[in-house]
Amino acid sequence: MAVAVAVTRKLFLPVMCLLCSTVPTLAGVLPDDRVDQMYHSYDGGGVEIDGPSILVLKKIGQDIAVSGNYYVDSISSASIDVVTTASKYTEDRTEVSVGADYMHGNSIMSVSYTNSDEDDYQSDTASFGVSMDMFGNMTTVSLGYARSWDTVENNNDPSFSKDVDRQNYKVGLSQVLTKDMIMELNYEAITDEGFLNNPYRSARYLDPTSPLGYSYEPEVYPNTRTSNAVAVRALYYLPWRAAAHAEYRFFDDTWDITAHNIEIGYVHPLGSGWILEGRYRYYTQNEADFYSDLFPRQDSQNFVARDKELSEFTSNTIGFTVSYDFVQNGWYAIDRGSINFAYDHIMFDYDNFRDLRDTGAPVGKEPLYDFTADVAQVYVSIWF
Repeated sequence: MAVAVAVTRKLFLPVMCLLCSTVPTLAGVLPDDRVDQMYHSYDGGGVEIDGPSILVLKKIGQDIAVSGNYYVDSISSASIDVVTTASKYTEDRTEVSVGADYMHGNSIMSVSYTNSDEDDYQSDTASFGVSMDMFGNMTTVSLGYARSWDTVENNNDPSFSKDVDRQNYKVGLSQVLTKDMIMELNYEAITDEGFLNNPYRSARYLDPTSPLGYSYEPEVYPNTRTSNAVAVRALYYLPWRAAAHAEYRFFDDTWDITAHNIEIGYVHPLGSGWILEGRYRYYTQNEADFYSDLFPRQDSQNFVARDKELSEFTSNTIGFTVSYDFVQNGWYAIDRGSINFAYDHIMFDYDNFRDLRDTGAPVGKEPLYDFTADVAQVYVSIWF
């Protein structure tokens, strides 16, 4: 199911970003030739996701670099939503991306295309970006635009097919403040239009005629959503070749969701090619204006949702990454090689989403839901 994949996919991406977080991005530098092979795993809340990924980066001459990425998810879900309203399911998702960078002076222009395919969700995304170093490479300005064309289907209804159009706008500023400190400011706007809810999900409402005391109706979402996010990030290099980083991100949207995200991390070289990173992340959001765990009656309002990702909740994440350079000074055609292990433990606490598995509790007084998740990645990087 597309929503389950989207949520867990978001959990992998911050880990990958943090692995590269100690290296500032320079517009006038193309990525080195490299191959990454990764295995990823997510286990939490009755959802299990794992699979491999391979990324290849290759320069063509001095001004062009191309990339290709193949990513596979195998999903098995018996989440709280599935247990209470449906049956456990399994499915696979594949994602293929290709991209190219062109360097001209202190600027880099980037284009990419991504195709994601699963049983009931297909997505095609095209993106374009440009970044430029200015003022003696002390300042980097970046702009980006991406557009996605998605198709939502329903495995229980072969005739069901709905479209979603997504657009993403980004602008960023990176500034070297001192010889030891870099700060970044990023803004992102996203517009979504089309069928934005999950065709399998249901909302519940009070129903005195039901033995349970409540019944279900299909979720109904608005067909538009606009989101805005602003992030401030600082990276500070310490005298002993270590680094500390911190980030604050603010998010709001037209569904009345406001979210705050705080991250801190520390990277420390251990010597002999070993690097250790520790990190902590805190996230909190309020509920969407059409969310409720229990509606007073059927068709009580135009839009209804009981997706826990639209409820009020907080999460705390503790994680670490261990890296080892097993090739440091070149070996045959390999310039450098590293093996990396990343692990994050995430604790979710929901303030107004209830666990309906407790059938003995009064309606609307069931225990609040919480769960933990473990995210792990093992990957090998080869520079050549």
